[in-house]
Amino acid sequence: MISFTDTAFIFRFLPLFLIVYYLVPAKYRQYVLLFGSLVFYAFGEGFFVILLMALIWVNYLFASYSFRSKLHKGDEYVVRHKKMCLIAGVVLNVAVLAFFKGRAVFLNNAYLPLGLSFYIFKMISFQADVYRGKVPRSAGFGEIATYFSLFPQIAQGPIMRYEEGDFGYEKTFSWERLEDGLRCFVSGLAMKVILADRIGILWNDIKMYGYESISTPLAWLGAFAYSFELYFDFWGYSLMASGIMVALGFDFIENFNDPYASKTVSEFYRRWHMTLGSFFRDYVYFPMGGSRCKKSRMCLNLAIVWILTGIWHGNGLNFIIWGAVLGCFIILEKLLYGKKLTKLPVLGNIYVIFLIPLSWVVFAITDLRELPVYFGRLFPFFGTPSVVNRSDIFNYLYDYWWMFLLCIVLCIPKVTGYLKKHAKSPAATAGLIILFWIAVYFGTTRARNPFMYLHF
Repeated sequence: MISFTDTAFIFRFLPLFLIVYYLVPAKYRQYVLLFGSLVFYAFGEGFFVILLMALIWVNYLFASYSFRSKLHKGDEYVVRHKKMCLIAGVVLNVAVLAFFKGRAVFLNNAYLPLGLSFYIFKMISFQADVYRGKVPRSAGFGEIATYFSLFPQIAQGPIMRYEEGDFGYEKTFSWERLEDGLRCFVSGLAMKVILADRIGILWNDIKMYGYESISTPLAWLGAFAYSFELYFDFWGYSLMASGIMVALGFDFIENFNDPYASKTVSEFYRRWHMTLGSFFRDYVYFPMGGSRCKKSRMCLNLAIVWILTGIWHGNGLNFIIWGAVLGCFIILEKLLYGKKLTKLPVLGNIYVIFLIPLSWVVFAITDLRELPVYFGRLFPFFGTPSVVNRSDIFNYLYDYWWMFLLCIVLCIPKVTGYLKKHAKSPAATAGLIILFWIAVYFGTTRARNPFMYLHF
């Protein structure tokens, strides 16, 4: 798989593709995008491109059968026919996802096709939107296949809805959109290569040395390091993917909105990986009744959503624990103290900044035997064994203080708001050019890490 951070992608595939995409007549650009996306996927996944093409074709057939129901008279028949198409399509897609997830659990992660979780969720949302009448009958195979296989989104999202892509309409070239897209792409590249990859070294060092030998201050520093690594890794990818989409003539898809400025865990996950959150909300939580039901039922709905969220993210039991723990806190917020936290911003911010990194520790440590060891370091009053080096925190602070400072600054909404407002200024443009070449230098001279969400 060609990564967005590879020089082969930055200097070969992407420029060549954009040139070809805008040189061909507008009415053929959709087919260039479809062909380029399939080639991009096949280059890294080989045989699994056949699975992708088969699923595209099957989902198109279900949509076609659903559209045909409008040709028959009788509302009852139409509803029943469309519902059967929806159920069959969803069951098939879920079965494929479950099959490959199961193979990954019991055999090897290599048996999990790249991006399967993301494009399967697109297919499920598509079938639901066809049933709801949100997809036009004019949608043809080309438009549908392009939507499912878009190369900027296929590996890690964002999980775009069909109606958000304006498929079927010709995409026209615009220098302004190209510049806007490249700004997003470079911003995401810098976040990934300069921040996420570098601060992630700290977490990798802690794993290498062993959790039992680190001090409590370093354990907390490691938890925050992993939190920042995950955030800027995935936010960086989302900006790069959305930037490419903007350059291709699509609208920007926002996937992160200053989540660490939240006051509750519920608010955090409305701002974090927003397209995944909206998927579970619109296609799982609301159909089960959402919050418009008895409190006991609402709690059950939330529990199901967060258990499914944990299963979706990974194959280990730690992911289910992670989802269950977050679901419990969100239920408690709904029932007890959520509204109080929103009225006390400082307290709410402290609550989130304390709790979220702890939840990421559960997310990060797949070996359940190591999990209590790390939490024993975070909270040493549980009586864990002595620490080898109690001054280890100072060595890492000396090397990483500027990264933590930069990460904290970029988590402040006023800072990100200011940067967005002045993104087109000459100073910002010059800064992005410098950041681009620094990122390219880091990417070619230092060890590169794959995007973290490629594992999920």
